[in-house]
Amino acid sequence: MALIAVEPGMVAAIVTHLEMRDKPRPAPIPPASLRLARWQAAKPDIYRALFRRVGEPWLWFSRLVMSDESLTAIIHDPAVEVYAVTDPRGIEVGLLELDFRKMPDCEIGFFGLVPQLNGKGMGRWLMAQAKSLAWRKGVERVWVHTCTLDSPAALGFYIKSGFVAVAREVETFADPRIAGILPRDCAPHVPLLDQPADA
Repeated sequence: MALIAVEPGMVAAIVTHLEMRDKPRPAPIPPASLRLARWQAAKPDIYRALFRRVGEPWLWFSRLVMSDESLTAIIHDPAVEVYAVTDPRGIEVGLLELDFRKMPDCEIGFFGLVPQLNGKGMGRWLMAQAKSLAWRKGVERVWVHTCTLDSPAALGFYIKSGFVAVAREVETFADPRIAGILPRDCAPHVPLLDQPADA
């Protein structure tokens, strides 16, 4: 077995692609004190604030480095649906993004809750909402991807939710903490290696 070196300052992750090709049977949405609010035309700074709140612990950064124009082109596209998850006080605590731009596929582009809600069953509620919204007329496949930087429970959660793993890739990228895109102390489960090994 060969090991592939990852340069200091870079991060490597194994990405798993999962899909669901059969619409699930109707089932009740699990009870939750949360609500989904559709964001029809969110401003980039508002969107990024929620994206950061949900994704920072897992090194989500792709939408943080886009220009306002590029981000707006995606999140204002009529075929992309952005939902904020709100708690009883109306505070945004989660993000769901469905991408119908490549029909008959629907991609769950972003799916997550703030870390304080982990392990409380709210993910099941959000997934039930996601599947209910994703499977609509003309959709033949719903797919999602996760990686080894995400919560260790993420892959098993998607499989338990009815998705089947179909492909794996290795992704490498410059650590966003080094460039100051994310705080240096976020995602402590991913060691920050910004110095040569012999330094």
